[in-house]
Amino acid sequence: MKPITRSLCLASLSLALVFTAAAGQAADERCFELRTYYAPPGKLDALVARFRDYTCKVFEKYGMTNIGYWVPVENPDNKLVYVLAFPSRDAATASWKAFMDDPDRKAYFKKTEENGKLVEKIESVFMKATDFSPEVKPCCAAAPRTFELRTYTATPNNLPNLLARFRDHTVKLFEKHGITSVAYWTPTDPKQGADNTLIYIVAHKSKDAAAESWKAFRANPEWVKVKADSEKAAGGPLTLKEGGVKSVFMQPTDFSPMK
Repeated sequence: MKPITRSLCLASLSLALVFTAAAGQAADERCFELRTYYAPPGKLDALVARFRDYTCKVFEKYGMTNIGYWVPVENPDNKLVYVLAFPSRDAATASWKAFMDDPDRKAYFKKTEENGKLVEKIESVFMKATDFSPEVKPCCAAAPRTFELRTYTATPNNLPNLLARFRDHTVKLFEKHGITSVAYWTPTDPKQGADNTLIYIVAHKSKDAAAESWKAFRANPEWVKVKADSEKAAGGPLTLKEGGVKSVFMQPTDFSPMK
């Protein structure tokens, strides 16, 4: 093969791989929902049991995909955190309506709440996967893992810059330091931070391992340079100084598809 022909073939192959990768990343157009339930004191175990024994199965019946269920490692507010997936936002609305209208569900919930309600408050955030998120699907690791839910609030107009930094640098550096990327999302509703919020989940071997990984990541010269360069280009930090980064360590429930 002549050098010029060979170069053209390689160039075509490279472009094909680039477009294939881009198409693969853009393929997941599902609607995701992050839900946080607050149980009354002493009721978290009963709430978790209701999901294990009943709710998750009914979710699937109405087209909801169970992704993962977790409880925070430190849980003074009796939280249960979970993620669902739907084909679209309209599908989510229809699924929730069918679920809530189900007469068997109503009867079952009434029975489980004979000694008091199991949920005091519900928080819901609808989200879409970023173009650099791994495929969001239930999966189990060979060994137990600790998950970390992180929420970043960008400084004004800097969400695109924050996402670019994750896409081009941060995610790769996470893997280098033993931080496993699970999913990256942005909210879809303006009132829930569509223009300034990144929500993601990573996994660690343990909470102690997480501390070591984060320490090594933050000390990495490449990260130090990337952070400095990105902030210089943006005219300041990419996340709010106060409350711009929130972290919750979580353990998967025994019935969670994601472990």
